[in-house]
Order: sequence, then structure tokens, then C-alpha cells
Amino acid sequence: MTEKSPALRPNWRRALGGAASAGALVVALTACGADEPEPETNGVDELPAAEIEERARAAAAEASSVRLSGTVITEAGTFRLDVRLGGEGGVGEVSTEGTTFELLRIGDDLYIKADQTFWESEGIPDELETDPTEKLDGKYVRVVPDDPAYEQLSGFTDKNTLLDGLLTLDGERATGEEGEIDGSPTIRVEADGGAGGVIEVALMGTPYPLRLERGGAAGQLTLDDWGQEFSLNEPKEDEIVDYGDALINPEE
Repeated sequence: MTEKSPALRPNWRRALGGAASAGALVVALTACGADEPEPETNGVDELPAAEIEERARAAAAEASSVRLSGTVITEAGTFRLDVRLGGEGGVGEVSTEGTTFELLRIGDDLYIKADQTFWESEGIPDELETDPTEKLDGKYVRVVPDDPAYEQLSGFTDKNTLLDGLLTLDGERATGEEGEIDGSPTIRVEADGGAGGVIEVALMGTPYPLRLERGGAAGQLTLDDWGQEFSLNEPKEDEIVDYGDALINPEE
């Protein structure tokens, strides 16, 4: 076997030296990175509390969409929401008093979907021969605008109406501590020391409200997926029941 010439043998000293130099470069780059200044905020942390709140409400109004999840406590009861809201409507779940139903609104078309237990709890008249509760189970029930329930139910799917009603504080505003929600730095705006509500506002990018603590311990909500697209798909015809029409005009 022919011995390799010295010129073709691996130069291990040179290889190790190169590796050591590369390692030193990585350390140097890491050290330089550690000295870099932190990213600048969107500037709301330099504003008075009332103006931070105003910026957050304006950002929310201008956004094309949002996901809203959490609890809302009202005189009518406690509601657990998980809904996506946009300019054309909304979709999601609402839970209250041990029952859960889905809502879907596309433009003026509003649907509610629930199981048989939910419909039985609503006290649907037995004499209503069309669409008894067992046929409503899992169907999309169309709610017509004339139905008294339309306004209340559609409110859960109306982005601006819902946010206008929820993003409210009561009392003297003050800036609270900075924090973090899902990796996003935030700053708190507190009303009446927190008793009148708290809004946590994003410190990076658009100053969206990311969390809301309603005054008077009336629930807490998370607001995320700002500006993200989502689909509103019309149910198939065989999945729709016109129960709303039958309830209002049972003789038809």
C-alpha cells in the first residue's frame, strides 16, 4: 500500500486551529448580541394612561378581526365566550348556565347551533309541530331579524358593538406595571386602582388591547389574533332549520 505523501495528509493542527477560530467568532458574535439595545416600544408607555386607553380602543376599532375569549358577568348571567369577530360577522361558542351553543353570523344571516338539551331548556312549545327539539339537535337554526332573540344573539358576533361595550373603564385612570402576555410585552391601564377595570395594552407594534379585566369583578377576557383572517362558511341547506320563522309565525 502506497503511503500518502505528507502534502496529502490531513493537517490536524490546522483543522483544530480553524475550529478554535470559528468558536471564538461565535463567542464574539454572541457577546456583541448581548450588548445590543432592547427593541424600542411603540411609545405608548410614554403616554398618560387615558391616552394609552384611547390608542388601544382606536387600534381595536380599526382592526379587521379579533379573537375574544373569556368570561363576561352581567345582570343576565355569566357568559363564557370564545368567538372570532370580523367585519362581515363572527363565529364561535357561548356558554351560560350549563349550556353551550354555537353562533354564526354572515352579514345579516344569523344561525344558532345547539344540542337537544339546550333546546329543551329553552321551553319550546310542544304544540309547535314543525321542527321539534329532536330535529333541532345539531342543526343550524336560522334566527330572523324580527325574532326578539336576534339582537341579543347577534351582539355576540358584532365586533365593534361587542368591543365598544366591553372595552370600558370606570374611574380615574393610572398607568400600572409592565408585563407580558404570550411573549408580548404589555403595559397596564388601571381605573380606580383596578376596581374600575384594567386593560393591558401591547407595547410592541400596534397598541392592541390584549387582556381586559372588567370592573367590579365582572369577568376577564383575552383578545388576540388581531387582524388574522378566518372563514365564515354558510351552512349547507340540509343543515339549516327555519325555526325562527316557525316560532314567530306558527300558523304559516
